[in-house]
Amino acid sequence: MIKSTLEYSYLTLPNIFYERVKPAAFSKPEIAVLNQKLMEELGITTSQAQEILSFLQLAEPNPDAQSFAQAYAGHQFGHFTMLGDGRAVMIGEWVETEEKRYDIQLKGGGRTKYSRGGDGMATYKAMLREYLISEAMHALNIATSRSLAVIKTGELVQREKVFEGAVLPRLMKSHIRIGTFEFARNFGTTEDLQALTNYTIDRLYPALKAAENPALALLNTVMEAQIKLVANWMRVGFIHGVMNTDNMSLSAETFDYGPCAFMNTYHPNTVFSSIDRDGRYAFKNQANICKWNITRLAEALLPLLHTEQEKAIAIAQEIIGTFDQIWVNQYYKTMLLKLGITEINITLCDWVNELLAMMEEEQMDYTNTFLALGNPAFAAETHQCSERFIAWRNNWKKYIEDTVGMAKAQAIMQANNPAFIPRNHEVETALDEMIMGNAKPFENLLQVIKNPYTYDPKFHSYTAPPQTEFDKNFKTFCGT
Repeated sequence: MIKSTLEYSYLTLPNIFYERVKPAAFSKPEIAVLNQKLMEELGITTSQAQEILSFLQLAEPNPDAQSFAQAYAGHQFGHFTMLGDGRAVMIGEWVETEEKRYDIQLKGGGRTKYSRGGDGMATYKAMLREYLISEAMHALNIATSRSLAVIKTGELVQREKVFEGAVLPRLMKSHIRIGTFEFARNFGTTEDLQALTNYTIDRLYPALKAAENPALALLNTVMEAQIKLVANWMRVGFIHGVMNTDNMSLSAETFDYGPCAFMNTYHPNTVFSSIDRDGRYAFKNQANICKWNITRLAEALLPLLHTEQEKAIAIAQEIIGTFDQIWVNQYYKTMLLKLGITEINITLCDWVNELLAMMEEEQMDYTNTFLALGNPAFAAETHQCSERFIAWRNNWKKYIEDTVGMAKAQAIMQANNPAFIPRNHEVETALDEMIMGNAKPFENLLQVIKNPYTYDPKFHSYTAPPQTEFDKNFKTFCGT
C-alpha cells in the first residue's frame, strides 16, 4: 500500500514544532483534477493512483497515520504573530530516494490548534488556482510546490458567500519556513532552535554539516537561494503577492498561490493582491522584501551564530551586507539572459534599465516584448514598435551580431523568455468555467502553460493581454 511508504522524520523534532492531528474525513470526496504525470514521476503506479482517496486519508482516515500540523510564526505585512498550519495537515513524507524526500501536505484538510478560529477548509476555486499556477511555475523552471490533485469534498465552505469545498495535496521538499525559525527563537529554547537548524541542514543542505559554523552557512545558503528564486520571479513577471516570512521556505520553493498573479503591462508598482493596499509586495519591491525576510532569519539564528550577542549581530550584519551585490549580480545575469547575453558589465546593465523604462512609459506588455525580440515571426505578427524602441533594438541587434551571434542569442532567449504565461483573465475564465462544470478551458490552459517556452501559433490567442480595464480592476485573494 502507498501509505506504508510514508515516513515522518519531522516528528524527530521537539514536540513544540507540531501538533499530531488527523485530517478531516469528508463523506463524498471526488477527484476533480489528478496530476497523473507527477504521480508517475514519483513512482506511483497507475493502480496505486486509484487508491489516492485512501492514500490522502479522506474517505477513511488511517488509524496508524502519524499526520500532523506544523507550528510556526511569522511577520505578516511587517507585523509579528503566532501562526501555524491552521488548515493544512502533513500526511507524511514520500521518499522516492534517500536524496529525494518530499512533504505531502493536505491543504484544506481541517481544523488544527493553529486555526485561530478558522474552519480549516478551502474553496474549490482557490485550490484549482493553486494547482494551475504551481504547474505553470514548474513548467517555467522555477522552484515551486507541486499539486498532486484537486479533490472536491462534497461540502460547502462559507466565505463572503458559500462556495464548494476542496482540498489540495501539496508536494514540497520541505514546508520549513523562515517563520518556523522565528517560532523557535520566540517560543522555544536555544536547544529547540539548534534541533531545527540541524534537522533543516540534514534534510535540505547536508553538505553544510562540515561547515565551521553550520548555522551561518545555512543563513548564507538560504539567502543566495532566495535571491535566485526572486530573480526568477522577476524574469517571468510573477508577483507573489504575500511575501510574509511564513510564506518563504528554507528550501527556496515558491508556495502559497492565493494572491499571486503575472504582470501584463509592465509597471514596477504592479500589485494585484486585495490585502496589499500599500503595495508592500508590489513587483518592484520583491527584492527588498526578500532582504527584509532574510534579515528576520538572521535574527532568529543569532544564538547559534555566536555565544556573545554583539558578535552574533556583527556576523549576521556581515552576511546581510552582501545581499545587495549578490542581488544585483543575479538580477542582471537573469535579465541579460532575456536579451540573449551571457556576460555582465555596466553598459549592458544600462540596456536593461533603458528597456524597462521604455516599457513602462509606453505601457508595453512585459512577456510579449521580450518574446518579440527573440522571435521575429511573433514580432512581425503582433508587435507595434515606437521609433525609440526601434532605435534601442537596432543597437541591441548590432551588439548581438558582433558578439554571440543572433542564432545563439535566440536560443538563449527562448530558454528564458516564456511565450505563454497564465494570463490573469484566462485563469479567471478557466476557473469559473471549471466550477460551472466545463473543464475544457481549464484543460486547454494547462496544456498551453506546460510548454511555455515554445511559441506555437495555434495558441496565439493565449499571448493576448487582457483589456486595460480588466487589469485595473483585477484583484487576487488569499482564499482562506
